[in-house]
Amino acid sequence: MYKIKTLNKISPLGLNLIGESGFALDDAAEAPDAILVRSANMNEMRFADNLLCIARAGAGTNNIPVASCAEKGVVVFNTPGANAEAVKELVICAMLMASRDVVGGVDWVRSIAGKGAEIPAMVEKGKASFAGPEIMGKTLGVVGLGAVGAKIANAALELGMAVYGYDPFLSVDAAWRLSSQVRHATDIDTIYRSCDYITLHVPYIKGSTHHMLDKEAFAKMKDGVRIINLARAELVCDEDLLDAIDSTKVARYVTDFPNAATAEAPNTIPIPHLGASTPESEENCALMAARQTVDYLLDGNIENSVNLPDVRLARMGSSRLCIIHRNVPRMLNNFLDLIARADINIAHMINKAKGEIAYTVIDTDTQVGAEIPGMIARMSDVFRVRVL
Repeated sequence: MYKIKTLNKISPLGLNLIGESGFALDDAAEAPDAILVRSANMNEMRFADNLLCIARAGAGTNNIPVASCAEKGVVVFNTPGANAEAVKELVICAMLMASRDVVGGVDWVRSIAGKGAEIPAMVEKGKASFAGPEIMGKTLGVVGLGAVGAKIANAALELGMAVYGYDPFLSVDAAWRLSSQVRHATDIDTIYRSCDYITLHVPYIKGSTHHMLDKEAFAKMKDGVRIINLARAELVCDEDLLDAIDSTKVARYVTDFPNAATAEAPNTIPIPHLGASTPESEENCALMAARQTVDYLLDGNIENSVNLPDVRLARMGSSRLCIIHRNVPRMLNNFLDLIARADINIAHMINKAKGEIAYTVIDTDTQVGAEIPGMIARMSDVFRVRVL
């Protein structure tokens, strides 16, 4: 029986699915076969050799050592889109708060709470200090058009905004989700140059998206731009941001990842990482993570992995070989030669790669003993072999 360990509180719906599949939930297990995680930092953890997969109940995987997991034969899953509705709603809220100083107004009203009967007159006199523009008729730039970005772009159109979208890695599926009214920005400078509001929905990648909003980027933006960052704090250079706020280049910055620089900065609204903090989102993420874990453990299928290709194959035959290996020439030939020499017929198979890592699934008409998997496992470019 597979042992599943959770490192954070996971919605009971996901845990129930694990239990119904016949697996044991054991949060004290020192050598689990699978781990379900939300935000716990796993980058310094040591994994037992039997660990098969890690499922992140959320989209970001910065808390997991993704690259090294692949070479240990550990599949890392995430749950893209499961919390998209929750994040979309908070982005809309953030745009409104970036426009109308509701937060400052509420704080001010609380500060005069002791004025008693004078409050109504004070409110009428002081309300002008918290005025701001409507979002209707303004232009929004959405950077990153995945599950979340596409929802935001479409919702902004419904609110009467003009929308530019920028995503050099836009998938066909994502493109189908987008309204035809979203304007295609072929470069990010178009977003900076054209938009009154900019919202970020890209992953944090060192050397790529690290501090993508810096002084050069701010200089290209409209004066008084309003920026929403519910993706990752490291996408924005704090020092350059504060300079842009001081110069009024940036009118308001809303972030879901506050830090020492932004927690008390002027014209900044720090939200305590609430993007996916809804019961519906937590349930969706937990269910998706649990389903992906069960599917992989039982049938070797991979969906929404960040370090291996997506592979799905209907079960045929009597035995299934699942092999994680380097994406180098002749690997598939080597596997097939071994199986052929054992006079075993192949019923079905699939092989896919993701960068330097490949995954092969082979169904055979007869049971495969321990000898063939053992020989495959000893090949220098093979990371893991399972027989199901």
